[in-house]
Amino acid sequence: MLYEAIAVALVVFLTVGGQELLGFTMLGRPIVIAPLVGLLLGDLQTGLLVGAALETIFMGVVNIGGAAAAEPGLASALAAAFAIKLGGGTEYAITLALPLGIIGLQIKQLLYIAVVAPLSVKFDDYAKAGNAKAYTRLHFGIWGLNWGIYSLIPFFAILFGAKATESALKLIPEVIMHGLSVAGNLLPAVGMAMLLKMLWDNKIATYFFLGFIVIAYLKVPLIAVSALAIIIAVIVAQNDMALKTLRDKIGHGVKSLGQKSTDPKQQEVDDFYA
Repeated sequence: MLYEAIAVALVVFLTVGGQELLGFTMLGRPIVIAPLVGLLLGDLQTGLLVGAALETIFMGVVNIGGAAAAEPGLASALAAAFAIKLGGGTEYAITLALPLGIIGLQIKQLLYIAVVAPLSVKFDDYAKAGNAKAYTRLHFGIWGLNWGIYSLIPFFAILFGAKATESALKLIPEVIMHGLSVAGNLLPAVGMAMLLKMLWDNKIATYFFLGFIVIAYLKVPLIAVSALAIIIAVIVAQNDMALKTLRDKIGHGVKSLGQKSTDPKQQEVDDFYA
């Protein structure tokens, strides 16, 4: 169990923490974290299934500034690990992911207040003194300390919490677990609805319905639909580029007609016919 705890903690540190260090690289998304956990724990297939299921739920959840709803990184790592170790599959993972995501966000914000904020005041002193090396060391030191502490959460959760979680799940009646499974299967639809609410545009709505019809009624495989979507995107992009080029040519032609020639003879002819 020690290896599993270290592996999950390392994944959280490198992905969730790495995203904070390198920028918005999407390293902390479920589709990245869960397969990595599955690979290290020896069950890549379950990791991929859990990652895909959780990504559909958290797809519409993007934490920007103070606007935050849940932390998908920690939730994905723990949910994938528990699903693999307990053999519950994606149903258990989805059931555990949402509360873990909310708890992870609260702990993350608490660490920002308790660890990052008190140490960050030193940045002003180093900047005034022009001490670039100390500034850089403090930057990486705060990052390592903050996410090192954060990674202890999945470490101890896997090390001591797997058996407790297994015992708790065994105490839940079958009818309640069935209800949670049904609700968990509906959550990806909720995630897609949240995403569509942000991205919906009447100009591209026809493509959404086209994809739905192709999959639901024509039973076309998902890979074929993806290839079709890429082809449509390329065609639309080519048409947009051609239209832009045509507009630029027309605009350049109109502009050139409105300008007088610098040639004295041609200017005299233009003035005669004006």
